[in-house]
Amino acid sequence: MSFEFFHAVDTGRSRTNNEDSVAVDEANALAVLADGMGGYNAGEVASGMATSFICTELGRWLAQAAQRASDLEVRRAMDICVDNANRAIFNAANANPQYAGMGTTLVVAVFREGQLRLGHVGDSRAYRWRGGQLNQITRDHSLLQEQIDAGLITPEQAAFSANKNLVTRAVGVEDTVLLETHLHEVQPGDVYLMCSDGLSDMLDDPMIARLLQTHDALPAAGKALIDAANEAGGKDNIALILVRVAGGSAAPGRPWWKFGR
Repeated sequence: MSFEFFHAVDTGRSRTNNEDSVAVDEANALAVLADGMGGYNAGEVASGMATSFICTELGRWLAQAAQRASDLEVRRAMDICVDNANRAIFNAANANPQYAGMGTTLVVAVFREGQLRLGHVGDSRAYRWRGGQLNQITRDHSLLQEQIDAGLITPEQAAFSANKNLVTRAVGVEDTVLLETHLHEVQPGDVYLMCSDGLSDMLDDPMIARLLQTHDALPAAGKALIDAANEAGGKDNIALILVRVAGGSAAPGRPWWKFGR
């Protein structure tokens, strides 16, 4: 099984700086996306720290562990990397008044033979396109999602809510953070979309599905999604990662080593 990647970041039409960040390690089938928040340029710092740190540290571990590591070990490595990134961002925010209060959302994906271990924090999302159907496979950590879950508002009302950008969990805001992770079966032909809310706030699921169905090549699909988000207003930075699952056998695994702090 092999994986094709495409990633892009766009400033959008309303912002002058870009606080979204992506990092991809194709050799280790690893993808990381973050949407920063905070004071002047601080969101950009937080998201850049998160993607760079996690992609480098987790990618190094995956290169050694390869396919012989169990899913439990992959999950533990993800938890440790995100915890270390969280502490680095939190400490930087406390050491530099200019960065006070900065933080970032996060989506991190590790693709392996037949499996996707997906983790997220905040309201950046992941979707799966399979057999002509689009499914959101993350659940936002946001006030809006909590209101939907409690039955206070409907998903249709949520589209017009003033609370869209209030997250209940973020990397770097506190000294600890809980990464929510889930294991998904992957199939040849699947396409996975990871994105910031600059995309998901501008485009509803039917529009995302229509664009994925219309554009087979990942670069064309990515460009179409960003263009559509900008045409819909482009009110925020836009970041996305697209991953297509192809058939084939995995490369032989190498001996794995324990991940230590």
